[in-house]
Amino acid sequence: MRQVKIGNMRVDLVSEIPALAFEKNWLFANVTDAVIAENRSWLDHRYIEPETGRFILSHHSYLVRTPRWTAIVDTCCGNHKPRPRVPAWNNLDQPYLENLQALGVAPEQVDFVMCTHLHVDHVGWNTRLLDGRWVPTFPNARYLMGREEYRHFEAAHNSAPKNPVNHGSFEDSVLPVVAAGLAEFVETDHRLFSDRDAALRFAPAPGHTAGNMQIHLTGGHDRAVMSGDVIHHPIQCAAPWLSNAADVDPAAALATRMALLEELADTPSYLLTGHFPAPTAGRVIRHGDAYRFRFED
Repeated sequence: MRQVKIGNMRVDLVSEIPALAFEKNWLFANVTDAVIAENRSWLDHRYIEPETGRFILSHHSYLVRTPRWTAIVDTCCGNHKPRPRVPAWNNLDQPYLENLQALGVAPEQVDFVMCTHLHVDHVGWNTRLLDGRWVPTFPNARYLMGREEYRHFEAAHNSAPKNPVNHGSFEDSVLPVVAAGLAEFVETDHRLFSDRDAALRFAPAPGHTAGNMQIHLTGGHDRAVMSGDVIHHPIQCAAPWLSNAADVDPAAALATRMALLEELADTPSYLLTGHFPAPTAGRVIRHGDAYRFRFED
């Protein structure tokens, strides 16, 4: 993804896993071969495997910088973390921090870590393994997490401490941040900054998780939405009714997705999702009664 500029904010992609193929029905239980065939004309091998029909996703963060602060949005899966139920995420050894360093940022320079939600593949690099302990990767950052969602998973953890919450990520990627005093719990409409050239805020995005959020960036006449897991794959622009298996409320998730697509359709605003493969950034365009995604190469 080439750098996106929103006012005086610069947005870069920090890659963890550039392309990872998932079985179509594992990702979308209600997908059909017909809907895949209908969209092959605009979704090439970078997005759907030709031989298998498996959907290709990226795992990445967004790095947002202004002259005054640096933020990271969602932190992927993380290294060395036991995730036996999903082998593709299990005990990774990826050059994520090297990729961040290549953009000119060290972990100590990050001021904010913003979590759209607390699923395993969005909080992993919140911590890293140091001398056998999980410690915050970004020691000088405030970690912004949704209050409602944290309480939901905290209750699940407290009710069954030996039962791993979110594949164990709550224990190794969230609780150590809280114990270090770096977590800040926010409401789903929390506004972090509100300047003419750099406004950054959370917005409610119900459906995928309890307390799910998306992030809106505005600066001057420029605008972008970081949608987290409101939408997983570009085929959902054409078929928004495709429901991700992890959605806790599929009807609410569909309503949120439809509202986002309608809001952005045929506007110059960027859609920056949590899992679209490269080139990742793009814009929503109308196509008949539905939508498509136009990638910005």
